[in-house]
Amino acid sequence: MFLRSTNRKKDGKDHRYFSIVENRRLPGGKTAQRMVLYLGEINDRQQAAWRKTLEVFDEAEQRFTTMSLFPEDRELPADAVDSAQVRLSGLELRRPRVFGNCWLACELWRQLGLDEFWRQRLTQGRETVSWEKVLRLLVANRLIDPGSEFRVHRQWYVDSAMDELLESSFSVAGKDRLYRCLDRVLEHKQALFVFLKQRWADLFAADFEVLLYDLTSTYFEGEMERNPKAKRGYSRDGRPDCAQLVIALVVTPDGFPLAYEVMNGNTADCSRLRDFPRKIETTYGKARRVWVMDRGIPTEAILKEMREPERQTFYLVGTPKGRINQHEKKCSTCLGGRCAIRWR
Repeated sequence: MFLRSTNRKKDGKDHRYFSIVENRRLPGGKTAQRMVLYLGEINDRQQAAWRKTLEVFDEAEQRFTTMSLFPEDRELPADAVDSAQVRLSGLELRRPRVFGNCWLACELWRQLGLDEFWRQRLTQGRETVSWEKVLRLLVANRLIDPGSEFRVHRQWYVDSAMDELLESSFSVAGKDRLYRCLDRVLEHKQALFVFLKQRWADLFAADFEVLLYDLTSTYFEGEMERNPKAKRGYSRDGRPDCAQLVIALVVTPDGFPLAYEVMNGNTADCSRLRDFPRKIETTYGKARRVWVMDRGIPTEAILKEMREPERQTFYLVGTPKGRINQHEKKCSTCLGGRCAIRWR
């Protein structure tokens, strides 16, 4: 990247405009230039507005001195005492790093109180970098540019400003530390959901009376011999040839997750539904909650249990297509084929 200046004569006066331009390599070996940022007009009349300052360390005096910067083809103003001329053609941008989104991720982490939550649970040992900072790095990556732990280690960390925001060296992004951090977090999963549920209720007045329950899956292209949960089953990704895991998730209508569970890849959709309402009631207390599910998830036996008086669990679920056909036939029989209702 480099600075480009453009001169334009307007109303008998010279106007000077600056922009940041980058060279991009095209297929075939050609190079094209793209304007990254337009800086606007900078002329002699605006010197006071566009002067930039630079702190220069004076080794002889052992102190920092503030100096004004001016382009090489302009003379220094008479009132500029400590000034230096800069050759704009020699300026270049090295190791640009993203900062704004990283700062926002760290600020959200602090606003939610997750920094203090994890400091109390991820106790510090002999490590030079706290586990809370390692986890904050992983969460920021998932929020901004999701990738594997190895990618965070090899690429994303050095391209971001997380080292400045975490006030830490590259040791926070060590490959082994990133993997080991996830193992330390797992035992606090339930406490984390209870904490986040309360924070979301306080900050956003989140309502947890209507819950959406669904399942998804993720597959692996490998044998996965050391993962006992990785098994072959019904593949939502169209990959029955691969081992997979089934993930059950409970969220609110606003998208706030309330609980999740990772299950064997051959788990049927209906086999774990019986445990989830009880798990939610045990963790968050009983309430007049409404469960919303796809028609393929619950069985009639499970729905019968949910309707029991002592449980009083409310639900909204799609009717299986076979049952719709039965109702349609019954309706036609009772009314002698004169039914005006069209079942869809």
